[in-house]
Amino acid sequence: MKRAVIAAIVFAAASTATVHPASPSLAAGAAVAEDPRRVRVSHASSMRELVDELCSDRCAGRAAGTEGGRIARGVVIDALRTVGLDPFEQAVPKARGANVLATIPGEIDRYVMVAAHYDHLGTVGRHVYRGADDNAASVAILVDVARRLAAARPMGRGVIIAAFDAEEPPYFLTAAMGSEHFARHPTVPLERIDMMVCLELVGHALGDAHRPSEVRRTMFLLGAERSEGTLTHVHALARTEPGLIIRPADAEVIPRLSDYAAFWERERPFVLLTGGRSRHYHTPDDLPQYLDFARMQATAAWIERFVREQCARHEAPFVFRDRRDDATTLDSIGDLLTPLATVSDVAAMGAQMARSLRARVRRDGALPHDARGQLEQLVAGIESSFA
Repeated sequence: MKRAVIAAIVFAAASTATVHPASPSLAAGAAVAEDPRRVRVSHASSMRELVDELCSDRCAGRAAGTEGGRIARGVVIDALRTVGLDPFEQAVPKARGANVLATIPGEIDRYVMVAAHYDHLGTVGRHVYRGADDNAASVAILVDVARRLAAARPMGRGVIIAAFDAEEPPYFLTAAMGSEHFARHPTVPLERIDMMVCLELVGHALGDAHRPSEVRRTMFLLGAERSEGTLTHVHALARTEPGLIIRPADAEVIPRLSDYAAFWERERPFVLLTGGRSRHYHTPDDLPQYLDFARMQATAAWIERFVREQCARHEAPFVFRDRRDDATTLDSIGDLLTPLATVSDVAAMGAQMARSLRARVRRDGALPHDARGQLEQLVAGIESSFA
């Protein structure tokens, strides 16, 4: 993700400022029956090894078009081969790099894509920007999801595993961006990709160790409102994995800031999973030691479950919807701030403002235009108070 205010939902919880000590993402939906095809083997050590390798000196920050980027691409290819896939490169000429793609065949000729960019900022002067959270952790989760799905193929749709190159500047939101290049030159017809699952900044717990568990376990999921029926699945799965809470929010609470942008632009259904920026974002201190590998394992397990559900859905194709869902965003903000309200007056005020705005949401789920600025002010004020 780019250096911009991630506002909207990360504000208070993502801050590293100290609040009063506390005792150590919507209400949970109905329990979902266990899928016997799911793979439940722990591979935390493999995740750590892959992250360490992607953050190593020889990968030198993984900038697109560099020798370090090429080495990192080889690391990703080897990792996918190790878990049973047959990856291939799709050249991205304008960035002098390549995407890494692999397909898990399905029972029908339609697909769910799971994607994460593997590039980072490279080396600047004497500083190596290793990008553990941005986005080596996502790549490690991507490979683990691929392992699980390859070991027991989903019913219904096939799965495309995509490790995109050239997400970071100077290629971001240009024709040279790896995901944009894929969208312009897809390896399968783009209309056959019913869902794109994008992983960005998913390796860290939310907030510092003093935050309540309900906050630290949060993972945000944006974009489910943009396809018919997807949000219902997300609500039902929100608390199905121990150690993780999925909190959905509207995709417009932040600018288009990762590889899902190319799919949104072409009205292909997508979701973005993110923990927002940590204090190490886009600094040389974005190191593996600050990642939460247990949480990453839980994230991989949740994605596996979600992808299996999406693959098995009967709708073909999924229906894209161009509409806001401020109601869900405000519900998630309120739920996030509630456990902080007892230890922070700012959080308590924020929760009250979220409830007030929630009361103004129209029947279509969106705030009136004049209230959207108030939501932005609420977010900015709370983020500033905790900065």
